Amino acid sequence: MNKELKITMLGASGVGKTTLLTSMYEQFRTTIEQANLYLQPDIETEAILNKYLGQLKSLTQEFRADERNKGGIRGTAATAGPESLPSYTFDLGRKEKTSLRLLFRDYPGGYISEREIAGRRFVQKLLRECAAVIIAIDTPAIMELNGRWHLFRNRPDEILSLFKTAYQNLNEPRLVIFAPVKCETYVKDEASADHLVWRIKNEYASLLEFLQEPSRADKVAVVTTPVQTVGCVVFWKIVVENFNIPRFYFRKTSFDAEYSPQDGEQLLRYLLRFLLKVYLQDRRWPWLDMVRQFLNPDAELKQAVELFAKGCKHTGGFSILQGHHLLNI
Repeated sequence: MNKELKITMLGASGVGKTTLLTSMYEQFRTTIEQANLYLQPDIETEAILNKYLGQLKSLTQEFRADERNKGGIRGTAATAGPESLPSYTFDLGRKEKTSLRLLFRDYPGGYISEREIAGRRFVQKLLRECAAVIIAIDTPAIMELNGRWHLFRNRPDEILSLFKTAYQNLNEPRLVIFAPVKCETYVKDEASADHLVWRIKNEYASLLEFLQEPSRADKVAVVTTPVQTVGCVVFWKIVVENFNIPRFYFRKTSFDAEYSPQDGEQLLRYLLRFLLKVYLQDRRWPWLDMVRQFLNPDAELKQAVELFAKGCKHTGGFSILQGHHLLNI
């Protein structure tokens, strides 16, 4: 039976968790084969994400360069409660070789609210179980108007509270990925990208301080990986509508610009880099057994994983904020 490794998305409603997962899936397919690796979604995952991918690509056809963005991927819904949510399942390995099953979890963003008791408990359970957490960040909200709408959109205080509960007695290594989405405007050059990283470090300072406490510092790696989920759109403006609710508008970079996402595969590169390093350290953490069984004794598989992991970017907003010792290979 395949070994399963769980990864969860984390973020409030509307920040782009599902869009990020969809973009990540699309770029997995086009980059993973370059490293002689095999990443195969199960039938349900492929059907759901292909539907979302069609919606994402259609964004470039729904508005002109001077029109507002009227569409997007509808957020994840749980019609029968948390346990009804699907897992996005991928088998990773080399063809016809033992594989590691990656389970990505998504959920309605409203679950992180303190008012959603059952949903919040579900998210806390995911944080405790998952080897990696991908925090989707609404980038215009953290960057525009000195972050005026960051608290409203990204809910950093509620995310901090979730981590404080789930990581209170952490005894296994974890990877935390800050993944800014809708970030095309803010990674156009190195200075802009550096400013984005600075804003993340500033606006999530309380969470970073918690993760840097002595009881956790040597067990948690933290990275930033901006993902251009569409690639051909940039931030335009914010309009505050009824009840003081902001609406963010985007426009195409040119009339004939086409869907061109970038860097979605970087999340998988950093994840495999983390797994490989922890495996090489050979510490006896319980969930590491599945990684050990995945990589042993296949030298070619280890070489392929290492090659793919070495493609991690280190500039343009990509940065290791903590836990170099858990990522250096």
